[in-house]
Amino acid sequence: MRQSLPALVVKALQQVAGQDPVALHEPAFNGHEWDYVKECIDTRWVSSVGKFVDRFEQDLAAYTGAGYAVAVSNGTAALQVALLVAGVEPGNEVLVPALSFVATANAVSHCGAIPHFVDSDEATLGVDIPALARYLDEQTEQRHCQCYNRTTGRRVAAIVPMHTFGHPVDMPALLDLAARHNLTIIEDAAESLGSLLDGRHTGTFGLLGTLSFNGNKIITTGGGGAILTDNKELATKAKRLSTTAKLPHRWAFVHDEVAFNYRLPNLNAALGCAQLEQLDGFVAQKRQLVDRYLAAFDNVPGVSLYRERPGARANYWLQTLILDQEVADQRDSILAATNDAGVMTRPIWELLSSLPMYQANPSMELTGARSLGQRIINIPSSPELVRG
Repeated sequence: MRQSLPALVVKALQQVAGQDPVALHEPAFNGHEWDYVKECIDTRWVSSVGKFVDRFEQDLAAYTGAGYAVAVSNGTAALQVALLVAGVEPGNEVLVPALSFVATANAVSHCGAIPHFVDSDEATLGVDIPALARYLDEQTEQRHCQCYNRTTGRRVAAIVPMHTFGHPVDMPALLDLAARHNLTIIEDAAESLGSLLDGRHTGTFGLLGTLSFNGNKIITTGGGGAILTDNKELATKAKRLSTTAKLPHRWAFVHDEVAFNYRLPNLNAALGCAQLEQLDGFVAQKRQLVDRYLAAFDNVPGVSLYRERPGARANYWLQTLILDQEVADQRDSILAATNDAGVMTRPIWELLSSLPMYQANPSMELTGARSLGQRIINIPSSPELVRG
């Protein structure tokens, strides 16, 4: 008797992940996490000042090749501060992919700016650059070397490419497009720590880039994020904005602008330092996991495992299945069957343009994003699945 597609997917997943219940993505703590965290507790340096915060920033800058890294409380805060120091102002529009986690748009809104949604393509799972180029040519105009939306009259200040599941956007092409339209690039690299494009780390192509260290990311600080930049002035400003704009003084509390209390605590940074020491190993394990899934799904019809494109080295944060259009209507049946079997899977996010608070926002045609949104399934991706 021929097995159904959901049953075949369950079988393939269990071939790699085993029969026991398996999570979508779990952190691995096999290094100096306990030693470093215990040192914070023993020395009482647990809050926003301490040696591990400074070390974590230095280690992140060294690992990514960025000139500077500023550690903050989460990825949303990182993106909000990055947008602000990049000059995004209330009432500006910021181009963001509709196919992204809600934090990408929320960070724009927290700045008083307006998310303007753009399409994604299957080649990168990120911004569809050729389609966006045509859209900007039709929809925008240049005034005094700034980009303006012809329909709304608002300035389009920036674009935020998001490296979906750790797969790099075609940044050289986007840099060219942004330069032609006078758009600042702030990369949402929350999911792509450890991912490279032509040997260069994601988050270092734009004026600024941002990272996330949430509990389900490739490395975690429990919660946390960081801003990357080569611009010393912007890094200094980002650190000031994230630490309440307090003027240096031995005892006085003087603050000279409205700012945020977003500094990453030393306790969390200690965890991050230990995790970052293991990042290359995590990436290697995830890349081995790709090979195991490729073999397991080789004979499953209508289902493809998403692969990195030429020139990219993805961290494969979340392994991704893409259903053929002909079987897209079976997505929810597959999700139900796998989760019923104890193998956690999930669909990609709802399009941001469909969420209640963003339905009236400006948007280009979202043909690619809508198609991908109906066909993507994330599958178990913990690095330790390749152990044994």
